[in-house]
Amino acid sequence: MTAHLFAICFDAREPLRLARFWSGLLGREIVDDPRDGVLLLPAGDPDFRIRFPQHQQPKVVQNRMHFDLTSSSLEDQQRSVARALELGGRHIDIGQDPNDDHVVLADPEGNEFDVIGPGNKFLADTGPIGALACDGSPQVGYFWSAALGWPLVWDQDEETVIQSPRGGTKISWGGPPYMPNGGRDRVRFDVAVGVDTDRPAEIDRLLSLGATVLDADGGDIGGRVLMADPDGGEFWLRTAR
Repeated sequence: MTAHLFAICFDAREPLRLARFWSGLLGREIVDDPRDGVLLLPAGDPDFRIRFPQHQQPKVVQNRMHFDLTSSSLEDQQRSVARALELGGRHIDIGQDPNDDHVVLADPEGNEFDVIGPGNKFLADTGPIGALACDGSPQVGYFWSAALGWPLVWDQDEETVIQSPRGGTKISWGGPPYMPNGGRDRVRFDVAVGVDTDRPAEIDRLLSLGATVLDADGGDIGGRVLMADPDGGEFWLRTAR
């Protein structure tokens, strides 16, 4: 089995507090795992976990990845916004048009996300997390399509989108202009291979697709290898249990 998406990671100064926010907003169960730390379990197939590794670096720039949450009606959108504010979120201004049909918010540690209005055709076949919207080049979209085995469902005007063959959340890359990462990507992929997989061979496959290993020793820390995609975005490669 080749790499699969294990989790989306949010660096957190207070992991449990941030997990409680997203658990309350998405209705997912929190677990505190000895190996993985605080994470939210998938709501069902093909959802991914959301993991909150502790890291004390303050947030200094806009994240290069954010969630787009879906709504079934205007009332549902309003309920989601009200619930986010009740849990400790806040409205933010990132230069959006006031006439946009989405509401831009931040979680308690400043991570941006959108609550999209109803009737969005692009997100119609997804779920509560309609998309993980990323800043990045077409090349990184092609990389992740090949790395995860997820087909491209959009490839036009330097924008690329992939989606699991089983449906669920879409992952999109918006093309130029690109944002800085402030020295570290606070939101990133955590990918895994099966216990019976030849991990060195899988690392070689990812390298052949355009990935890099981020240190001379292979970056192998606690069973995880720190790598980067063709845009330099960090991700972990681990062995699934």
